[in-house]
Formats: sequence, structure tokens, C-alpha cells
Amino acid sequence: MAIPDPRYTIRDPRGNLIRVDLRRDKRLKVTSRWERLPDGSLLIRVPFSLPRHKVSSLLEQVASQLEKVNPLQQQRTDADLNQRAELINRKHLNGSIQWNAIRWVSNMQSRLGSCSRGGPTDGEIRISNKIKNWPDWVVDYVIAHELMHRKYPNHSDAFWSDLKAAYPLTEKARGFIHGVGFAAGRPLEDD
Repeated sequence: MAIPDPRYTIRDPRGNLIRVDLRRDKRLKVTSRWERLPDGSLLIRVPFSLPRHKVSSLLEQVASQLEKVNPLQQQRTDADLNQRAELINRKHLNGSIQWNAIRWVSNMQSRLGSCSRGGPTDGEIRISNKIKNWPDWVVDYVIAHELMHRKYPNHSDAFWSDLKAAYPLTEKARGFIHGVGFAAGRPLEDD
């Protein structure tokens, strides 16, 4: 039985520590693959036969590549998020949804978004910043999902029916989310 590789940490270009899980993969023969997980950590899949003494140079290489990934995440601001929500509302929901604020947040662990109904925070939508570098159509689904909660407080049949009718990529986006959660070893929640 193989001994699991320990967890590692690397520094991103800004000096922040990032947790790295290394997973040996018998399907990989030469190259390694890495991805950023929703919680901000990295998963690096390496060839099963990669010697342990080569791990540190691989981690340095991945750290240098992180600089190339950040621009998309930096481009997505709260103002951009609000513009996207307005576009989705007009294009997919006939402009029928109203909300007070939508913003990126960093405190969600497994949830991708939330929408407040009632009380002093009524109409505030929060989207996890862990999905900033996900494809636009998946981010748009999460926004549409939270906008739909302004109309329906729960995941009733009517909620899903209206969401799927309004945003045609709903099932495809949910499949993407479930796949990311599976790869991370824990399920992700739409909200």
C-alpha cells in the first residue's frame, strides 16, 4: 500500500500561503496537472512514479505559474458582479428580480452563494470569491440561482422549473459544480 503524500504549502505571487494536496495518479506518465479548488487550495496530480525529491521543484514551478492565473480573478470586482447580475436579470429573468446589493465574499466554505430574505439584510446577495476563476457560464448560473431566491425562498419544484426555463445552462453548470466538489473530496452547495 502506498504512503500518502503529505500536504504542502507554497506562496502565491503576493506572498500568501496556499495549501497544496498532492495526489499520485497512475494515468499520468510524464506531466503533472494542477487546479485551484473552490476553497483556494491547490490539487496537484502527479505521475505515480514521481520521486519525492522532485516534489519541491514541482511546487516551485506551480507557484511561478500562479501569477499567470490571477488576472481573471482580479478583473472580477463587485461592480462587475452587479453588472453581470443586471444583465442576467434582463436577459434571462425579464428584469423581474430586485435586490439591494450583490458582492463577492471570502467567508463561504462550501456554499457558492447566498441570498438574504427579510430583515435588515433583505435583498443582499453574496457570491463566494472561490468561484471567481470559474467559467463565466457557471458564475452566471450561481448568480441566476441566487436571483431566483428573491422569488422563491427554497428549492421548490417551482424554483427549479423557473430557473431551468430562465437559464438554459442550469444542468450543465450544476454538473460542473458537482464535478469540482467531487474532485475536492467534498460536495459544494449552490447555496
